[in-house]
Amino acid sequence: GRCGEPGGDSPVPTMASARLKYLSLGVLVFQTTSLVLTMRYSRTLQAEGPRYLASSAVVVAEVMKILACVVLVFKEHSYSMRALNSILRQEILHKPVETLKLAIPSGIYTLQNNLLYVALSNLDAATYQVTYQLKILTTALFSVSMLGRRLGVYQWLSLLILMAGVALVQVRLNQLQRRVNPSASGMQSSQFVGVTAVLVACCSSGFAGVYFEKILKESKQSVWIRNIQLGMFGFVFGLFGMLAYDGERVRESGMFQGYNTITWTVVALQALGGLVIAAVIKYADNILKGFATSLSIILSTLISYFLLQDFDPSSVFFLGAVLVITATFLYGYEGKPSANPSRA
Repeated sequence: GRCGEPGGDSPVPTMASARLKYLSLGVLVFQTTSLVLTMRYSRTLQAEGPRYLASSAVVVAEVMKILACVVLVFKEHSYSMRALNSILRQEILHKPVETLKLAIPSGIYTLQNNLLYVALSNLDAATYQVTYQLKILTTALFSVSMLGRRLGVYQWLSLLILMAGVALVQVRLNQLQRRVNPSASGMQSSQFVGVTAVLVACCSSGFAGVYFEKILKESKQSVWIRNIQLGMFGFVFGLFGMLAYDGERVRESGMFQGYNTITWTVVALQALGGLVIAAVIKYADNILKGFATSLSIILSTLISYFLLQDFDPSSVFFLGAVLVITATFLYGYEGKPSANPSRA
């Protein structure tokens, strides 16, 4: 499959590629910000009716993702049912070892998707967004250890700044708790749960991302086929998770209890998010991705404050957020390689 290969041979005219770049930037910002805010809204602020099951939302998102990828593969093979049928058989059924390799990242992604619901049930969107940027650190460390990457001075420096920024945001969380109610252990424990969920999600995101990248580099399969394989395992793991955690509630009121327009929006954003990002990475460089992340943090903070009204900014938070945004840019910044070609 040629779909996952970045950039063809033909040079795209600069106007068109610039337009694609900014379009992908816009899409990235929209996807990241809207997913976090709708998920937060759906878990905490939506009062009417029973709450939907996060475990069921994860399963439905996997099904949507598989369907979207099947459609993309179908389109890739000029809408021929026969070609689609044979490629799915060849690539998935007849290569069981290749397919099984994806069970590991898929299991981790399923865990991570469930953790994000836990995190956003316990943290405001702004704090979540900033803390979740620690995945840059975990991804960097895993790519050094698993792919043998070498990080430049700028990258190491940015990782230190990133850690400082996230630490400041956590300090603000503690200050908030003391100010709200020095003896309230409930709020403290729920924020602890939220932060722990984000930290575990950062580690799993870093590992699964690098592992997936390693598999993609070692094989010639298209990204969409790989995503179908990921989704199949994700569906199975998610289903087991749902029956293990919420089995009783599913038997009582069904898998789709508490679903409404907002729930479906969250599920669609989560399902298509991965695919959007896969497509965007094709056109966006690291600096653009950093820019998207930063804009998304700023937007989430503003919307959290003005619309959801569950966030009270402080100078410590702003300092932390500025450091995280700086680190994100710095990490994508490449030093001039021409200075010392022998090291390259």
